[in-house]
Amino acid sequence: MSIQRAAKEFAKPLAGSSAATIIIFIPLAFLSGVTGSFFKALSLTMASSLIVSFLMAWLAVPLLSEYLLRKEDAEKDDNGPIFSGILKGYKALMKRLMHRPLWIFIIVIPYLILSCTAYKQVGSGFMPHMDEGGFVLDFLSPPGTSLGETDRMVNQIEKIIMANPAVATYSKRTGGGLGGSLHESNEGDFFVRLKPMPRPPIDKIMDEIRTEIKRKVPGLKTDLILLMEDLIGDLTSVPQPIEIKLYDDNFHELMRIAPKVASAIRKIKGVVDVNDGIVVAGDALSIQINREKAALEGVNPDNITQQLQAWLTGVVTTQVQKGIKLVDIRVWTPKKVRRTAADLKKMQLRAPDGHLFPLKRIACIKTLTGRPQINRDNLKRMIAVTGRISGRDMGSVIRDVKTVLAEQGLLPKTMYFELGGLYKQQQIAFKGLIAVFAAAVGLVFLLLLFLYEEFTVTFSILLMPLLAIGMVFTGLWVTGIELNITAMMGMTMIVGIVTEVAIFYFSEYKDLLSRGLGQTEALIQAGVNRLRPITMTTLAFFLALIPLALAMGQGSQMQQPLAIAIISGLLVQIPLIVIVMPIVYKIMAGIRNDK
Repeated sequence: MSIQRAAKEFAKPLAGSSAATIIIFIPLAFLSGVTGSFFKALSLTMASSLIVSFLMAWLAVPLLSEYLLRKEDAEKDDNGPIFSGILKGYKALMKRLMHRPLWIFIIVIPYLILSCTAYKQVGSGFMPHMDEGGFVLDFLSPPGTSLGETDRMVNQIEKIIMANPAVATYSKRTGGGLGGSLHESNEGDFFVRLKPMPRPPIDKIMDEIRTEIKRKVPGLKTDLILLMEDLIGDLTSVPQPIEIKLYDDNFHELMRIAPKVASAIRKIKGVVDVNDGIVVAGDALSIQINREKAALEGVNPDNITQQLQAWLTGVVTTQVQKGIKLVDIRVWTPKKVRRTAADLKKMQLRAPDGHLFPLKRIACIKTLTGRPQINRDNLKRMIAVTGRISGRDMGSVIRDVKTVLAEQGLLPKTMYFELGGLYKQQQIAFKGLIAVFAAAVGLVFLLLLFLYEEFTVTFSILLMPLLAIGMVFTGLWVTGIELNITAMMGMTMIVGIVTEVAIFYFSEYKDLLSRGLGQTEALIQAGVNRLRPITMTTLAFFLALIPLALAMGQGSQMQQPLAIAIISGLLVQIPLIVIVMPIVYKIMAGIRNDK
């Protein structure tokens, strides 16, 4: 066969196999939110690369082959003794299975049982857990704590961080946040950068620092967050994996139940940094004016308010130019006369007739202790109990949380809850990716129907990637990796990869039928002819994905689940395509054995 004729005959299966992989990325264009942000760039890159590879294989490879390959090269048998033995064993196996096709279920049924077991055992999460070489430590001291007292407690945290041998550098902010935002004087954060490998895993380091802070600085609330989790939390406004939103019209009941819920979930294995969601403001002074006494002095409440504001915050009287800016000049009372509540009672007010009198003569001054912040969600009063996860997957922890919340007597009948946080984002992302997976399968089905115009071929091919998905769950289970959005992306890509190889097998089968071979013989010979290129393609995928699967390099865990998912699916690609698929097609098409 000439090179031009071969290129012409293989143009259709080549286009079909490339399209099978490209079209699975089309539904990704409709993803939104965090998942869409992560995978749109990947899908565009993959689709563009596949289009270019198709053009190279269709146009460039035949031209290069014409000049570089000789007739002797094409006729040379380069299988070798090992691969020749494999082909001989494959022929013998397929001849037996063709005569007894139901034997295939001896292999398929245990495989399906293993896949179902792995599906139930594998954990689930949102984003891949990564060692990014650093983390964020948020801290919050009791409401009303002065900046000096907060700084004293934070200095103790500094000593704990500095004492850890894995820490390289750190920075801290008190009363401020990322992007220059301002906070109360009792809160802030640390950014901790760790030393490069080798060192202990980041989870172990965070647990050590968390334990030391709880032991040595008990009055300070802390929250240790990975960098990517902190970024996702800022994007979605739900930084914690666990968020239990409690709803009730009775706010006092919410205040009573929230600490009980926090205490209950704190006992769950793997739950750390639990917060009951009650945000208490600092102390304040309440000044209530007695209107009758004020009238006797000849002043009104508005005039008193103006004088109080001038006394406590000063009055801008003029401005001076400093460079290109105008700087306010503020006239203010000395600090020593407005330091305490007792000083405020002695504050001298001036009546319209000019006489002076102390504030305590016309006003009642009370100190108010911190009051809880009232939050509403969907017009209902709500308190959100939050927590983080360490050492376990999100799915199993949330199952335990639901079990705890379902216990009798924990929540009153008038109160209900809703799970938010990163768990809710995970459910939204999984729903979108499942829709993408279903759309990818549907598009591949239509493509196969267009290529072969035969339902038996279409169903036989499409069944193979669906069977390969079972091995994806097994691979994740064995390697201890959670089912997250990256792994689900790899699972979707398996549909296109396995379908691509199956198309070449059936194209070879159709070509052998056109040359006069019987159906059974053509099914076996197609496997013999395609076993070598299928093996080479699979090995090429393995070699390309091994660095990602081993998570070589800092932050490489982001794509590790994708690599593990694809490699796991490819482990069963060869037996599925060259053994299971021909038998399934023979059963579905009702093909009899050749005489």
